[in-house]
Amino acid sequence: MRYVLAILLGRLTRIAVRLVRPGGGSAFPGLVVSKLAPGILNRTLRSFPKGLVVVTGSAGKSTTTKMLVAIARAHGTLVFTNPTTANIRQGFYSSILEQSNIFGAIKGDVAILEMDEGHAAELVEQVKPRISVVLNVVEDQLDRFVDPALVREKLAKVALATTETLVLNADDQNMLLVGEQQTEKNTKWFGMSDQSAASKLGYAPTYLPKLERPNTTTTILGLEGTMLDVAVHGKHLKFELPARGAHFAVDAAAALETASVLLGAKFDSKLAERTLADLPPVFARGEVVQINGVDVEFILVQNPTSTQLNLDNLPANLERVLFAIGRDVHDPAWLWTVDPANLSPVDVVTGYNCAEAELWLRHHGFEPKLSTDDLAQAFEYWMTLPEPTSGLRTVIFSADAMRRVRRMFGFTSPNEVAR
Repeated sequence: MRYVLAILLGRLTRIAVRLVRPGGGSAFPGLVVSKLAPGILNRTLRSFPKGLVVVTGSAGKSTTTKMLVAIARAHGTLVFTNPTTANIRQGFYSSILEQSNIFGAIKGDVAILEMDEGHAAELVEQVKPRISVVLNVVEDQLDRFVDPALVREKLAKVALATTETLVLNADDQNMLLVGEQQTEKNTKWFGMSDQSAASKLGYAPTYLPKLERPNTTTTILGLEGTMLDVAVHGKHLKFELPARGAHFAVDAAAALETASVLLGAKFDSKLAERTLADLPPVFARGEVVQINGVDVEFILVQNPTSTQLNLDNLPANLERVLFAIGRDVHDPAWLWTVDPANLSPVDVVTGYNCAEAELWLRHHGFEPKLSTDDLAQAFEYWMTLPEPTSGLRTVIFSADAMRRVRRMFGFTSPNEVAR
């Protein structure tokens, strides 16, 4: 009964915020609940009989979590999880507000939560995860973390707090350092058989002597387009990924290894294969939406590594591209570390940092037809251009621009962001 008032006020706040800002404001109601009932988070996360599973790292958290949750649910497991991007403390309160009954209780077997790499260490001090999957460290958000080594140190604290099993990326030397510190833990490894491909995934250098790569129990054997060939504990799986790129293959390997740990003897590799084959992309990661009845592909880029990987995996001969870089890119100078050789002609550049993006594009020989910081104007113009004869209209955007675009076009349904 003690949480009834907090839940009621949180839901009223959510209704009020969404009347003013459709599709937005999901964090503020969670902040309200966190102030009124701070204990509800720890109580909730401790309530699941199969414990807490944490997914963290610099990149790939959302996709890995979606895949893992889908596999667990396909096996009949009741999962509490957080919507994409709600991966810090107030976001978890918002998830409880969304999914609990009026008393703040949630039915479920396990909590599987994506956690921001900068917040996870603090959160697991109160509720220790049973299983943690730590994906990678890339050179990202240097204005926030200064040095990738600081991220590795935070992730090592998550590993230390884990009570049963660590699932780590064998191709990232940062993860090998994390694993080296946890010799008493049950550690499982996933990775790629092709080390030349793994070297292109942009993991941050450690500037320390190279550690020997451990043997993997889930191994990517091959990737042709979106068709993934992977071995999970000796069982061969082959299915089509929901989006292009080796980084999505690594996310799938992480999810499969973690699912095998979580489900144990109940893990059905063929059921997992069918589940991932049918899984749509995480929103904005190769997602196809309709704008005014026209199919448009959304591709999210968040740092130099993800931008390079996503550009390198674009289909050939795209004819309609809009590039939007928002306020979240605090130092757009990192664009100059990205080679846009595989990028098709860009029609429109927009977002808060459009001038810097336009300069980078023009330096590489691109000639945008329009550059404006007005997203609405940019899309209105872009949608009037002739339909492409090859491929889909494609939007490449940063997280801030992505959120603004989704709100602008009314993509506000909870189903579009739920796991």
